[in-house]
Amino acid sequence: MKLDILVFGAHPDDAELGAGATMAKEVANGKKVGIVDLTRGELGTRGSARIRDEEAAKAAKILGVSARENLGFADGFFVNDKEHQLEVIRVIRKYRPEIVLCNAIDDRHIDHGKGSKLVSDACFLSGLLKINTKADGVDSWQDPWRPKLVYHFIQWKNLEPDFVVDVSDFIETKTKAILAYGSQFYDPNSDEPETPISSKNFIDSVNYRARDLGRLIGVAHAEGFNVERYAAVDRITDLI
Repeated sequence: MKLDILVFGAHPDDAELGAGATMAKEVANGKKVGIVDLTRGELGTRGSARIRDEEAAKAAKILGVSARENLGFADGFFVNDKEHQLEVIRVIRKYRPEIVLCNAIDDRHIDHGKGSKLVSDACFLSGLLKINTKADGVDSWQDPWRPKLVYHFIQWKNLEPDFVVDVSDFIETKTKAILAYGSQFYDPNSDEPETPISSKNFIDSVNYRARDLGRLIGVAHAEGFNVERYAAVDRITDLI
């Protein structure tokens, strides 16, 4: 299955928090979107890997994405080395996306920055002819593939975005996808330990960040992204 957009997150829920509304918008516009989680989030204080697998499946259904995979890397301990790069290359070549979205360039959780660089490096290496990979269960070699664009969503830290996307009509879908992770986020009836993301303030902050970015471009809600090279437009009128 060829995808238009492939979204990588270090943990289940990263993609939803960073780019959930953008994904929902592109699905509504007829684009094929997929999500790849690098780890199962097994070191998370709340919930478990099994629970988060179930929650990720629910969130994917809410967003309407065409595919979701988990690479099963070690939460907290995966590294940006050849072994992990090859696994990411295999999935990039499998889905052949035009655009890749991935973790924040710099963030509070160490896996976010690591995941960001790992995916970015793999996107470049995936285009090299002499790197040989095979997809699971397939005997033939995969063809090289390099995504045209790599963008990084914004997470815990308030990074300055290089561009923002109007997602005014899709913020409710994003919120529903986030709240599919009932083990992780605010639940007044939960007896699990509190974490930085389990407070009501955190969930509210996701919405007010989107409102604030929207305010700056004159719309109701927006999501921000960082780029690795210049963001180009065909015509100056493409900007809103």
